[in-house]
Amino acid sequence: MKINTLSSLILLAGIAFLSCSSGTTSSNTQVEDTLQDTIGYPEEHLNWKLGAQAYTFRLFTFAEALDKIDSADLRFVEAFPGQIVGAGNEEKLTYTLSEEGRDLVRKLLSDRNITLHAFGVVNGKDAEEWEQIFAFAQDMGVKVINCEPKEEHLDIVSALCEKYDIRAAIHNHPEPTTYWKPEVVLSALEGRSPKMGAAADVGHWMRSGLDPVECLKKLEGKIIHSHFKDLNAFGDKKAHDVHWGIGKLPINEVIEELKRQNFDGMLSAEYEYNWENNQSDVAQSVRNFRELLSASAN
Repeated sequence: MKINTLSSLILLAGIAFLSCSSGTTSSNTQVEDTLQDTIGYPEEHLNWKLGAQAYTFRLFTFAEALDKIDSADLRFVEAFPGQIVGAGNEEKLTYTLSEEGRDLVRKLLSDRNITLHAFGVVNGKDAEEWEQIFAFAQDMGVKVINCEPKEEHLDIVSALCEKYDIRAAIHNHPEPTTYWKPEVVLSALEGRSPKMGAAADVGHWMRSGLDPVECLKKLEGKIIHSHFKDLNAFGDKKAHDVHWGIGKLPINEVIEELKRQNFDGMLSAEYEYNWENNQSDVAQSVRNFRELLSASAN
């Protein structure tokens, strides 16, 4: 029998109250675990791949980042170039990674049941380096390369998408970077491989003073990845991350727009705040997001 989300939340609140009233100690973690069991993973019903950008844990090794991602109950990761692999390997996770390093990364992922879905944000200095990036991505099973190519490299990227059967998503940093507004991204995609699209960073749009829902609408049919975040302020380049659903992001409207567009890519949690101890921030954001998804399905 399908349980109504609101009813479930009320029931759980009642359980927590009765436990306290009867003198039984019940930690917040236990209540949250029960709530997670009730909600499940509603993003799977939409074919959304909820994961994390490893840059969130840039102060740590990739191995340590995977542990944090696993403890946040996420099964997908977007690796970023330059992070130390860890677990005894001091190499950087980029296209120069040795075969031994690549095998270790595969083992680290397998042991934690985490899929390396995306890689970025990355750029090549010339055609040769772009080729090495794509070859590395293919070897590691990456499905999407997030990038911000120079204008003169767009055709190179387009051709490599076809050659390696890998998608490339153009990412937006805040104004005044090249791809800060959707119109520029659309222009870059025009006439190029259908495997190219947009990596929609809703937080950076907010920093640039752009309505993220309107930006998503402009990119309809082109969005293949998203860097997901919520911020404490709108139109402020110094705005910082907060738990999803409590900041200025119109999160319910964003969710509904992605649903309307039948988005089926990865949502990378990118929490660029409280760097030394932000695993719990990511975990809470994920719980909030899943609650919102579950509620919107009822």
